[in-house]
Amino acid sequence: MVNTTIESTTDQVVKARIGRSTGPQLNWLQKIGNSKYLGLYLLAPAGIFVLLFFVIPVLLTGVFGFTNMSTATGITGGAYLANQSSMQALGDRHDMAALAEQINQVVYTIDETGLTTAREAGISAATLMELRAKFLGQSFDNRRDAERAIKKLNNRPANTRALKVLVKYFERSVINTRYDSKAEILAAIDGFGVSLTPEQQAAIIDVTYTGWVFSTNNFKRMISLPDTKKTLINTLFFVFTTLILFNVGFALVLAVSTHYMDAGPAGFFRSVWLLPRITPPVLYVLMWKWLAWDTGFISIILGPFGVEPKNWLLDSPTNAWTFIILINGMVGASMGMLIFSSAIKAIPSSLFYASEVDGATRAQQIRHIILPQLRFPILFITCYQTLSLLTSFEYFLLATEGGPGGSTEVWALSTYFKALNNYAGALEYGYGAALALVLVVVGVVLSILYLKLFDFKTLTAAPKIE
Repeated sequence: MVNTTIESTTDQVVKARIGRSTGPQLNWLQKIGNSKYLGLYLLAPAGIFVLLFFVIPVLLTGVFGFTNMSTATGITGGAYLANQSSMQALGDRHDMAALAEQINQVVYTIDETGLTTAREAGISAATLMELRAKFLGQSFDNRRDAERAIKKLNNRPANTRALKVLVKYFERSVINTRYDSKAEILAAIDGFGVSLTPEQQAAIIDVTYTGWVFSTNNFKRMISLPDTKKTLINTLFFVFTTLILFNVGFALVLAVSTHYMDAGPAGFFRSVWLLPRITPPVLYVLMWKWLAWDTGFISIILGPFGVEPKNWLLDSPTNAWTFIILINGMVGASMGMLIFSSAIKAIPSSLFYASEVDGATRAQQIRHIILPQLRFPILFITCYQTLSLLTSFEYFLLATEGGPGGSTEVWALSTYFKALNNYAGALEYGYGAALALVLVVVGVVLSILYLKLFDFKTLTAAPKIE
């Protein structure tokens, strides 16, 4: 009783001293230590990470998917450029072919700008003085007329080459000149001598703008292109074939098989199946290529049997798909094996012992004990690996580049080619973002479908004993 009183008094004194010495700091520490706030503080870094590297990129992908952004438009906006293609569009899209022809013209105007430029280039002062006196402000419809006028000068250029150089300084055209704003290009056209109505101004702004604009054309194009259907079929075939055969199916076989082995051999086989996952993708695919090359292992083995050497990887679409599924499947099976093996080890040993006493076979143990306990791990692997396979393209790029003839081009690889790696150099950022956005939507829909299919609420419900 005395000891309890002394301890209580001591605690009160210590708390009083801490309260006097630390005050606000203690209150702040108490708030952090409170379980109500501790979870929020611990999750804050993860929330920031998710926001920066998942939510914002997905939102930006959605925004860019509704633009025509490309290397031609740039990513920060655009200028206004009247060129042959935009003038063609002015005639085709707005039925203003006559206006386009006017803007396409090149005239030669004797003005102060041209005279100043010619003087800085070293043209004779006497020639320029006489040119200003006789022709300042005059325009000529073509180069030949301008040359004829200059030839009439007393101080004309000494030879034809010098004459052509001088005429070049007075060449005026709106074509192939970049303007930073609407006002600049409209002023240039007006200065060129072409008067525009408000309707014509709007049409010129529409066809000459080189920056990106918001539209739904990417999705209309996606639906209309015949390659889209082929790419979609390729993607669905690849994802579900690899998922069922390897990422879930073969992973289950490996996990169950090693469960019934001794610890030593089981650990060895699991380590062997981890090798594809820890091997760098370039080296890993190179090994498969060595296997399939016309001078590779398969051709060497089959050569004595009269089989002609050939590139088994790219020989036909069937062979290409076989290798692609094997290459991806061997990597995907290792993760499922680890998850399933850990889940099987978590099953109480008493269940296996009791089933053996009841005379259950290995097949019955797998069916009635192991598989029911693996519903949640199978759901996780199915969801995770589906999303992973949907966005996977590096092994395709390294192994087949979508060949032969585009037969192994999947959606993610097509997105990469359109947005980041076009041989012609015309990268279509907006269209690539639209393709990527489709992957995001499909991934979300499939995830929700899996949660419904596996009855996620039941899997995560509190035990009935509670």
